[in-house]
Amino acid sequence: MTDPFPPAPAIPPPPPAPPTARKPLSPLAAGVLGLALGAGLMGAVWAISANSGPGEPPTFTLEGTFTLTERAVPDADDGCSAASDSGYDDIAEGTSVTVYGAAGDVIATGQLGTSRYTDFTCEFDIAVPDVPKGEKFYKVEVSHRGTIQLTAEEAENGELAATLG
Repeated sequence: MTDPFPPAPAIPPPPPAPPTARKPLSPLAAGVLGLALGAGLMGAVWAISANSGPGEPPTFTLEGTFTLTERAVPDADDGCSAASDSGYDDIAEGTSVTVYGAAGDVIATGQLGTSRYTDFTCEFDIAVPDVPKGEKFYKVEVSHRGTIQLTAEEAENGELAATLG
């Protein structure tokens, strides 16, 4: 038997939903949104730049020698120092070295380094790190024995040569 009724037509798909129309922002809302975004961006830039800072000033290592010309005696380590009754007994490896800037303020400190006994003298190496560049001149003092003045060029070129005795 055949079906006396023809098949039902297929149900068509529903029509697409109409696009929702966006309302344009009012000028006041657009201004407030722009202000908030701009302030946020500026705040981020400020935070990043505040943490980076200008950096450390350039520095150099002040190098040279300090020679004790009187009452030097050799020690057991192929080095030397001043004789204990010489009046120079504050001069030895490790004695403080102070570097002053042009304004007279302490800008770096170090100490006398390795010593060598030669021809009745005692010569010490000096290497004071992290001395700030940019001074017109530098003054260097070993222990409490007074200062020697160097030009900026002499100091940066390692031309310190001081004597005592």
